[in-house]
Amino acid sequence: MINIPTRDEFIFSLKCFAAAMLALYLAFRIGLPRPFWAPLTAYVVSQPMAGAVRSKAVYRVTGTVIGALAIVILIPTFVNYTGLFALVIGGWFGFCLFMSLMDRTPRAYAFLLGGYTVGFVAMPAIADMATFSISSIFDVAVARSEEIILGVLCSTVVHSLVLPKGIGDIILQRLDQVLDDGQQWVKNILTARQAETGSQLDLNKLALAITELRIMSTHLPYDTTNVRWTTNIVRSMQDRFSALVPILSAVEDRLHVLHTSNSGKLPEEWQKLLDDIAEWITRGAEKTDPGDAIRLRRRIDRFMPSINGESHWEDMLLANLSSELYRLVDACEDCFDLRRKVNIGLKGEMPPSEMRETKVSTMTLYVDRRLALSSAFATAMSMIVSCLFWAASGWPTGFAAPMMAGMYCMFFSTFDNPVPILKIQFFGTLMSSPVSGIYLLWLLPSAHSFEMLVLLLAPFLIWFGTYLAKPATAVKVIPFMFTVLATLTMFDMGSANMTSYINSQISQAIGVGSAALFMAIFRTASVDSLIQRLVHSIWNDITKLGEAVKAPSAIAVTVKMVDGISLLAPRLALATKTGGTKNPGFIAATNILSDLRVGLNMTRLLRTETKLERHHMSVRPVLERLANYYRQGKKSQDAATEELLREIDQTLYRMANTESRLQQNQAIAALAGIRRDLFPDALPYSPSTAGDREKDQAKKTPEIPPEPDKAGDTVKTIDTTI
Repeated sequence: MINIPTRDEFIFSLKCFAAAMLALYLAFRIGLPRPFWAPLTAYVVSQPMAGAVRSKAVYRVTGTVIGALAIVILIPTFVNYTGLFALVIGGWFGFCLFMSLMDRTPRAYAFLLGGYTVGFVAMPAIADMATFSISSIFDVAVARSEEIILGVLCSTVVHSLVLPKGIGDIILQRLDQVLDDGQQWVKNILTARQAETGSQLDLNKLALAITELRIMSTHLPYDTTNVRWTTNIVRSMQDRFSALVPILSAVEDRLHVLHTSNSGKLPEEWQKLLDDIAEWITRGAEKTDPGDAIRLRRRIDRFMPSINGESHWEDMLLANLSSELYRLVDACEDCFDLRRKVNIGLKGEMPPSEMRETKVSTMTLYVDRRLALSSAFATAMSMIVSCLFWAASGWPTGFAAPMMAGMYCMFFSTFDNPVPILKIQFFGTLMSSPVSGIYLLWLLPSAHSFEMLVLLLAPFLIWFGTYLAKPATAVKVIPFMFTVLATLTMFDMGSANMTSYINSQISQAIGVGSAALFMAIFRTASVDSLIQRLVHSIWNDITKLGEAVKAPSAIAVTVKMVDGISLLAPRLALATKTGGTKNPGFIAATNILSDLRVGLNMTRLLRTETKLERHHMSVRPVLERLANYYRQGKKSQDAATEELLREIDQTLYRMANTESRLQQNQAIAALAGIRRDLFPDALPYSPSTAGDREKDQAKKTPEIPPEPDKAGDTVKTIDTTI
């Protein structure tokens, strides 16, 4: 069944066609040698959102210039050495792809363009032996760069000026939707009715929405709406959303435990506090008074239990809950304040200096280096083999094989499994051959004016262009549509013939098939392995926290780990849909929210470590055992796991019995959170049991005798029980 395009999709297609024809007209007028490169580039750059077009245009132009420089340097140096030339070109493609996969922002387009511009420009030039010379390669690189940059500029101008569809409004809608969902989830968690029935909190969905917003907002500085002036505020607001994920999950878990231990009910004063917090958050940004947040924080401080040597597990859980509620109020107040700043900024009433907000860099997002390396290797091998095949066969139009192989490998390496998509591209390329032949050999040679050329191209480009607006349909249309345009770039209209056309189509099909083959050999990864690597990356970050000397930013830790959750969510859903897995990494990944909370509590312990040591109390043994636990992939033996639990309990006991209350509550709250998240099924902490263990430990710990130094003096004895 054919889906009829919508009005917006037709408008988008018309703008794409207008940009392509403008680029083609200017290319003809300027006298560029291969004018069809300009409309092809205009279509490649086009995006439904004007901001995305403009941001990608900047990086595409940068990548084209980098590619042109690589052509001028590499081709004259290695073109006379066939094997070495194939290795160098393959290595360049692999390097550029690897660098692009290490950056999940529009900056990646610069590396992609720098890679396949070499293939698109150098291969046809080398194949044209009648005119090719080492001295002419500079002119060819300049001409192709001019054609590509012309297409980029025309697409940018048309999409920016003609009925521009700003990305800013969509981002604001997404922000408000996430904020509304967060408010509803808070209400569900904190109210007594929901606490009894259980909340339906989908934090994976929230994490996925936050990461999508973060990637989308990288286009915001280039948008056509006034929202671009509030880019830093929007990104800071996303950071606060990330902070809500571990806070909400921790509050939900602690309330569940406390309700269970109190026969389904909390003390009345506690429930009243929770209801008031929920009511304040539900009112939203425009209806809240900053003084309300101050009063709520004071009430939380009053409700914070005073921990001493006789305090039990419930008191420590309440201390942890109090600290999480305090952070919940802080995060929500920041979200409301930032949302008000966005509205003020849209009206132009806030000075630019006041609109600056600290934000977490997108470079902190997770990347799979192993996947990037395997993708780069598969691309390099596809290019090397295709180049050697072209050289060994002496096939004049065989240049299309490495050109298409490299391009398709680079385009679809971001998919977990690109092989099914590449198969679609292969069949789409085959299906486009008759259309390419009709245009190249029949219709275009009969067009004796630019107006006639536009009329001939309009039905095909406008109709299929409507399917480029949606990713689901674009994947199927791109090979059919772009291959036709790419074929037109390979020939002069007067020199095309049936023989050269058929050879070019076969060569293109071989290139796409080569991309699919080498990706299937070197790049295919199971969902289980992807999940396991991502989970271990998160565990490695937690291990580094346990070994850190200085506490990192809690927001930065949260943003990165929430991004990891957003990458895990769809893969976990896919693994579950296909029948689950026996992979240990998959099983452990289902508790990744608990690991996120553990990591944050370790960060909070690091922040208190220096001040605690001044009072002869140390959390370093706990941090080291936690680092070792995650370093071993949470596969520690029962004895080691029991030792970690014992160390946490003894540290809690020491903290509770200290005379100094400085930093005590923060450390106890963090330790209680770690204990609950790592050992949810363990027996509750007991001061008597922990005290007995502490006494036994003190008896077993030998006293270290003083040792004389070089001057004959003695050093002080170290108290190893601390």
